[in-house]
Amino acid sequence: MTQTATRATDLTSMTHAELVDLFATLDAPALTEMIGEFDGTPLRQPDLVRTAIAAVKVRNPLHLWKTKGFRQIDEHSGRGYNIHRWAITGRLDYRDPMTTRIAASHIDGRPAFQLDYRTFDTVNGALNLVDDVRRVSPGLYLGFGMLGFTDRQRSVLQPFMLEATGRPYVADVGALRSEQRHGAKVS
Repeated sequence: MTQTATRATDLTSMTHAELVDLFATLDAPALTEMIGEFDGTPLRQPDLVRTAIAAVKVRNPLHLWKTKGFRQIDEHSGRGYNIHRWAITGRLDYRDPMTTRIAASHIDGRPAFQLDYRTFDTVNGALNLVDDVRRVSPGLYLGFGMLGFTDRQRSVLQPFMLEATGRPYVADVGALRSEQRHGAKVS
């Protein structure tokens, strides 16, 4: 499957191994490309444990993950959030903030749009969650979340897809950890 021929429907039908192989062929989007809201879809997980985690965290029918939003702060960094929708009320819950940048992927060392949750005092930050994202085609992106306390735990790749919506970024949520700014320690 060539990069230009890949569509959202292709990503949802690919095996985990195929998604990992595809990611290795993709390029990082520019920071300026990742502005606004992007609808999210969890993809095929690598094992039963991560499938169960995804079922609770992002596929939970009572509190469904639906979107990531991003804005650029300067030429090297940005911020973002996740949106979940409450099933009973339909209310949108803006949460799970992150800082963003183009950085070496934790997967293969090549550039990726990186979402770093560790810069916030949240559950995702405490779990050392980092997402690496690359462009599949204009407006379509493949990402992998990595979380855990050990290298082994962080080596388990949890794939997701992002699709550009044209909706604007709403507002920053959460406060950066006092000792960190954009992923770097402040002395």
